[in-house]
Amino acid sequence: MAKMLFIGRLGGWEIIVIALVILLLFGGKKIPELMRGIGKGVRSFKEGMNEAKEEAQKIKDDIEKEN
Repeated sequence: MAKMLFIGRLGGWEIIVIALVILLLFGGKKIPELMRGIGKGVRSFKEGMNEAKEEAQKIKDDIEKEN
């Protein structure tokens, strides 16, 4: 719970400092690759969630047809 409160209190300067530290750690060339990988992961997660919702809807429809 305390971690969630900390995230909400980040200001502009803190975000800039974090971005600079990330830039220094990973370098300018690695950051686009890192972001691309994160984007692919998020897209894959969303696709999985949509598939799960569709499957749950099919099961619900099958149950309603039986009644």
